Amino acid sequence: MSETTSREQSSGPRRIPAPHPASGATGPAPDAAAAGNGTPPTRREAVVIGGGLAGMLAAAALAPYADRVTVIERDTLPRTPGSRAFLPQAQHAHMLWSGGADAIEALLPGFSDRLLAAGAHRIPLTSGMVALSPGGWYRRWRPTHHLLAATRDLIDWAVRQEVAELATVRIVEDTRVLGLTGDRDRVTGLRVTTRDGAEEHLAAALVVDAGGRGTRTPQWLRELGVPPVREELVDSGLVYASRLYQAPPGAERGFPVVNVQAVPHDPRPGKGAVIMPVEGGRWLVTLSGTRGGQPTGDSAAFEPFARSVRHPVVAELLRYATPLSGVTTFGHTANRRRYYEKCRIWPEGYVVLGDAVASYNPVYGHGMSVAAQGARALRRSLLEGGGLRAAGLARRTQRAVAAPVSVAWDLATGQDIFYPDAIGKRPGAADKLLSRYVGRLVRTATADFVVATALTEVMTLSAPITTLVRPRVLLHALLGPRMPQLTGPPLTERELGFTRRTDRSDKERTEKEQPAGT
Repeated sequence: MSETTSREQSSGPRRIPAPHPASGATGPAPDAAAAGNGTPPTRREAVVIGGGLAGMLAAAALAPYADRVTVIERDTLPRTPGSRAFLPQAQHAHMLWSGGADAIEALLPGFSDRLLAAGAHRIPLTSGMVALSPGGWYRRWRPTHHLLAATRDLIDWAVRQEVAELATVRIVEDTRVLGLTGDRDRVTGLRVTTRDGAEEHLAAALVVDAGGRGTRTPQWLRELGVPPVREELVDSGLVYASRLYQAPPGAERGFPVVNVQAVPHDPRPGKGAVIMPVEGGRWLVTLSGTRGGQPTGDSAAFEPFARSVRHPVVAELLRYATPLSGVTTFGHTANRRRYYEKCRIWPEGYVVLGDAVASYNPVYGHGMSVAAQGARALRRSLLEGGGLRAAGLARRTQRAVAAPVSVAWDLATGQDIFYPDAIGKRPGAADKLLSRYVGRLVRTATADFVVATALTEVMTLSAPITTLVRPRVLLHALLGPRMPQLTGPPLTERELGFTRRTDRSDKERTEKEQPAGT
């Protein structure tokens, strides 16, 4: 018997420390008595590992079905939109596609309004995007979908604010998870270390790991006797470099996302650049490059790198913007997936969501949306009945979570494996054939509304990947582009207007500064 369990029996149940007063949580701390000896809890207790976006959405999914949901977070969460120590990728461009935004809205009605009120942008697709795809410039077709554009800090804050208002949710910060309690048949809770260094047990009818890329689920499951899960990795070697700019006067609102994409099959390193309008009248600019062509943190090299990608439109637009920050880099961009849904043995009472299941090259912008759809899958599994301890709930949920994971995985790895020196299982004949078909779709989409809409549906995670092989889409792909391809970025006269105003004012200022007679 552990020392902690002995103390609990001799001096009464120990308690997890009460949530931080500023966390938005109130009420008593969770009871910790039952999990120490593997006894299932009597109350409808749920515990979520991780207070990031996936964890908060998991808590929202659980809230209607639990007496109490406890979110365990190792960090101190910011009370305003701010950076977190354990989320280094937050400084780079994030896209919340409509498929993800709709899932969050289903879990937290009012989220989108809160985010937009705080300054986020609702970008219509494809009319609000200027994009150079591997197949050419996309036309700006009439809107069929959308994305929400904001900094990751603001998105996380908006979700936290919504979740903190749920009466049954408690957020416990500065607490680290040591491992699971229970056995290979059922997880009954967690062992944690609190902010004062004490080890405690926390009982739960259902535990959800939403701890992100740093998940320790594989180790914890091995400790319970669960056989190792199959993993897969595809790494293009991509590095991100990002910088905040003040948008030029007149471009603070209503400006499109500008995106120059790399070409995976090109023998040269893949380079890309994106301008993402975010709150505060700012642009978040992210550059990317695979092995042999990676950007650095050198501010002086930032705009020259933007000029070195396939088209210099991003660099040209940055001439009229004002840098607000230094350059931040991020290189942990490998695609990694764990096939929990295929495990022969899976314990009741345990579910894994978000990046803890699969993480993706961030250039595709799918991480947040997959996490949201995974949390929504958890809500739907609970809706089917039986409560937190329903037989088969964990396995049923894990299989449902795998659906959006698979779409995002196929989209990301189907491209990344073809970059020079990419690491991962080499594509076979079927993979190469599929890649050629997708390449034809992308080229056709530059001048065909039907194919462009199908690709948008899949990219935004609003439809399954089988959408791309519907008869009508196949026919249009066979026929190819029906219109001439664009030869340059389709910026409107209004969007180009601010550059002309800036050019004119620069010229006038220069003329005023010239000595007379020159």
